[in-house]
This record gives sequence, C-alpha cells and structure tokens, in this order.
Amino acid sequence: EIYVEHGKEDRCAWAMDSLKKSMRWDEEAFGREYDLDVFMIVAVSDFNMGAMENKGLNIFNARRVLADPQIATDADYERIESVVGHEYFHNWTGNRVTCRDWFQLSLKEGLTVFRDQQFSADMAGEPAARAVCRINDVKRLREVQFPEDAGPMAHPVRPDSYQQIDNFYTPTVYEKGAEVVRVLHTLLGEDTFRRGMDLYFERHDGQAVTCDDFVAAMAQASGRDLTQFGRWYAQAGTPRVTASGRYSAGEKRFELALIQTTPPTPGQENKSPLQIPLSMGLVDSAGRDMRLQLEGETDTDAATTRALELNQTTHTFTFVNVETKPVPSLNRGFSAPIRVDYDYDAQDLALLAQHDSDLVNRWDAGQRLALARLLAATDAFELDQPPKVDDLLHQVFAHLLADDTLAPAFRACAVSLPAESEIAEACAIVDPIAIRAARLWLRESLGQSLAERWRALYETQRSPEPYVPGVAAAGRRALRNTALAYLCATGVPEPLQLARLQLESADNMTDRVAALSALVSSNAPFKADILVHLARDWAHEPLLMNKWFELQATAIAHAGEVPVVDRVRVLMKHRGFAITNPNNVYALIVSFCASNPAEFHRSDGSGYAFWAEQVPALDRINPTVAARLARTLERWRHFTPDRQRLMRAALEQVAREPKLSANVREIVVKSLDAG
Repeated sequence: EIYVEHGKEDRCAWAMDSLKKSMRWDEEAFGREYDLDVFMIVAVSDFNMGAMENKGLNIFNARRVLADPQIATDADYERIESVVGHEYFHNWTGNRVTCRDWFQLSLKEGLTVFRDQQFSADMAGEPAARAVCRINDVKRLREVQFPEDAGPMAHPVRPDSYQQIDNFYTPTVYEKGAEVVRVLHTLLGEDTFRRGMDLYFERHDGQAVTCDDFVAAMAQASGRDLTQFGRWYAQAGTPRVTASGRYSAGEKRFELALIQTTPPTPGQENKSPLQIPLSMGLVDSAGRDMRLQLEGETDTDAATTRALELNQTTHTFTFVNVETKPVPSLNRGFSAPIRVDYDYDAQDLALLAQHDSDLVNRWDAGQRLALARLLAATDAFELDQPPKVDDLLHQVFAHLLADDTLAPAFRACAVSLPAESEIAEACAIVDPIAIRAARLWLRESLGQSLAERWRALYETQRSPEPYVPGVAAAGRRALRNTALAYLCATGVPEPLQLARLQLESADNMTDRVAALSALVSSNAPFKADILVHLARDWAHEPLLMNKWFELQATAIAHAGEVPVVDRVRVLMKHRGFAITNPNNVYALIVSFCASNPAEFHRSDGSGYAFWAEQVPALDRINPTVAARLARTLERWRHFTPDRQRLMRAALEQVAREPKLSANVREIVVKSLDAG
C-alpha cells in the first residue's frame, strides 16, 4: 500500500511497480522473502531525508514516490526505482539484521546501497546500460565521496567517534561503504559471496551485529582469511595505486609495477596496505584486448581481463608472450574505490577512449583526456591567456558520436565533460572562476567543431512515440539533450530557438528540463519571460517549483547579469518557497552553495556572506539541514588565498553564534581546526 496526499494517487504507479520488482529481485538474487502480510509506504512533502526504512511502513519524501511524465524526469524515475528498492532491501539488511551501535551504520547502509546498485544494474538489463549504471555510481563517488575523504570531515567507513550521528549519514558510510562490499564481492566471486550472505542472514537473523560479524560470515563461507580486508572499514582516505609499465620487445614481456598508498587523514597519519582487487587488461595499438598470461602460467590460463590482488605496498606482475607494446587498462569496472596513477600520454588515452572493451574504462579514459585539456585551459585563464585548442579530444568525441554500435546512453556519458568539482579536485589551488571559464570554453569549442554531428544526433535521436520511462528511450533522450546542450553552448541564436521550441512542445519533463537548463544558463534574451511563465504554470506543483528553483540556483551568470546569489535572495521571497521546507532549501540554498562553485565563490565574498547568514538561520529551524549547508565551506584551505581569508571569516562568524546546534558546531570547528 502507498499513501499520498489526496489528488496524487495516480502518480504512484511507478513506485508500486518498483516495489514489486524489488520484492521479486530480492527473492531471486538473495533468497530473501518478505515476512509480513502488508508492506506500506507513506509519502510526505516535508521531510529531511529521501526515505526511512521503518519496518513494514517506510516513510518517503514525496519526490521519491510521485512520478508521471509531466512532473518527473528520467533521472527521477531511475532514482525512485533505486530508493524504493533500497528501503525495501533494508527489511533484511537493516531491520531483520541490524546494527549493534551507530559506529556500524555502514553495515546496513553501505551493504544496502550495494544491493540497490546491483538491483538497478539488473533492471537496466543489457551490458551497455549496466555500464552506464556503474559509471553513474563512479561519478557520484568521485564528485562527492573522494572530496570528503580529502577534507576535515574524513572518517572511516566505520567511524572511530562522533559528536552527532546525523553528521555521519555521509557518502563515506553510504557510497564508499557500498564499494567496500563490492571489493569483497570481487575478491570472493558471485557464488561465494552469495554463500556468505546466506550464512550472514542465517547466523544473525533477529540480531544487532557489527561489520566484523559480516566479514566473519564471508570468511567462513569462503575459507579465506579476511583480516586484512577489515582495514577497509577502519582506515579513512582514498587509496592511491601508482602504476608503471616496462615492455621488452625482445623478450615479449611486460612488467607492471604497482605501489599502493593512502594519504594521511585527521587522526590517522599512518596507513597500512589494503587488500585491493585491481581488474585490468592490456590493449594493443589497434585497440584489441590482449591475452594475459602471467609468468609461470600456461597459455590456457590466459584471459583478456583479470583481477590482480594487491595486499602489500608494492607488487610487480610480469606478463609473457606479449607480442607488441601494450597500453594497460587499469581498474576495469572500477573494481576498487581508488585513484590510479599511470603515465598515460594523450595518444594512449585516445586509444582507450575509442576502443577499450571495458565501457567504464572507456568512459574514464575520455574523462582523463578531457580533464588534462581542462586543467591546461584553467591555467591559461588564471594567467589571462587564451587557451590552446587541441584537436585530439575533438577527434575522440567525433569517433564516439559516430559509433552507432555504442548505446546512446553510453555515448551521452562518454562525451560529457568532467564536473567543475572534479576539475577542482585535480587542482593544487582552486580558482573556481578560472575552472568555469575553462569548462565553458571547451564546451563551446566542442560545440562549434562538432556542430554538424550534434545537429544530426539531435534529429536522429528524436522519438515519435509517446514518452515511456524505459532504459532505451531514456538513453536516446540523454544523447539528444546532450547534443542540444553542446549546440546551445556555442551562443548562437539558432540552437536557443531549438531549445525554446523543445521546452514548449515536449510531452515529458526530461526534455523540458533539459531545454530549460540550456536556456537558463545561456544569454538568451527571452529566458526571463520563460521563467516567469513557468512559475505561473508550475505554481500548483511543489515538485516542479523545486526544479524551477534549482535550475536558477545553479545557473551561469553572464556579463551584465545579476549575480546568482542576488537572484537566490530574491527567490527566497517567492510565495512558493518556505525556509521551513527541506526540499525548498535543498533546491535553492544548498544547490547554490554546493553546486554553483563559480557563483558561490565570487571574489567579492558575497556567496560566503550569504552562507554565514543562512547557516544560523536554518540551524534555528532544522539543524540537520543546516549541517548539510555548513559542509559547503569545509575545504576552504584548498582555495586561493583571498578566498581562504573570506571563507575563514565566514566560518568564524558562524562559530561565534551562541546557540549553535551540536550538528553545525562539529562541522564548523573541525573545518577551522583542519591543517
């Protein structure tokens, strides 16, 4: 049963279908049946979280239940399916077997995220769609969790201590926790992992247990000593594997040397080696996979992908019968939540981006190539110099766009540029204005050089059929809307009119939001009128108004336009906004501070002044939401000196508040104390 506000009953069909699929999948994949006669979901519009797994009666934020083509995008449909599955899967991993104490939070959350990721991949079906699911998992980890691992709030998957447990519902506990379970899944294999899960449920049904109990069940089922694996739960920080290769043409040997390190984090200066499965392959100059025969093995042992197990600081693996100099494809499928450093040149990355049989690594190679171009352009903009155009990335993107054997959803991922947050992570000192300028420049350059291909894709990926939220149709929409975004990035009038026509004529919210997003961040003279018109049309629907708020909060401000922070202040007075409603706050205030770095980090400090006003104001209303907003300044020491001074002053201003909640005070104090 699903309970919603009166008048919204017809928007529950997708959530109900997702629940039925979740129940069936958990029976088939894990042998877990539901144990009560009734399962209920209640959806509310004013809720801090996405959902909560109360036994037999899950509480959901309405945005994670309600869906029809006029209010929900493809991403919304995917997220609803995932969250409904996640909360249902908690019946066994969280309720029937639960946590002994809050330090074990990832025992239920990380494990259940792993399960919902597996569920989403199985629902996607064919290999390319599964790869896109995995790419999205990796993107979120890199954009959100890796920065957390490098900041003052870094903590192990199983925290050593906490002041407020609310502050530990984090990407480390959830997303990295899921990756740690995936590491175990890779080390043991599908069948052995399932035996371990069966033993875990059999042994601990009805109990409150620990992460060690989970690992112990896996150890008994597999017969392996997993003592070292336990370090994944105990050590904070993102491990780094530095790889180097040496090829001997005469001996037809390739040596791969690997060194693993984990950087110091607060309270943990020295780290021990982890147990890391590194899935890899070797690719020849034509882009073909090579057979991997390790020294001492027979030819019959060879495969084209294999997982090397690292458990020491250094390892060297020697491959024999390697006919030509290979390019290594490392961490295939993102087999471990690590950073991999290898001295690829641009041609190596181009080869992998165009031919790697592992689609996750194929996407990653293109991202690395694009990131190198973006970092060079960022440096140029910091020095007030024009960046240099490099044709190689353009050639790679053209190849990917022309390859009709690739699923549209994968092509949309493959030709998307790294987010500004990822570029910032690769910078020693962060200048958000230069980063945005570099990214806009590269988007415009690619938009112009590949304009004919973008236009052709925009037409060929159009569907005459009515909207359906299926994987294949969503992939076509993703590629078509990616093409539209690149065309609009050129700044010429024709694509902006295309976007306007799409906004007005589309039969679904995916295409409407994509068109509106392109227009809101453009210099189109008619965008203000469109926003006013939509505010009237959408006023009756809170879910749409939150999209309207978020698109404006994350928009690009062009020369001569009002800074986005001033626009946000005005929007806070809109009758559709209430500071007491968490969804409104996330859509407008948190989106601006967390997801619009160039505008939030304006050199005049206006974004920080806004932050310093809103954190205490929200803290008096909702400390949990205020704490999430507070975290947007935790990495202030990574920015340019002028911004550091302004951010420190804002943090100190909030720290002086006499009645600050423990939630916010913990974050502010740790941020100020970080070295």
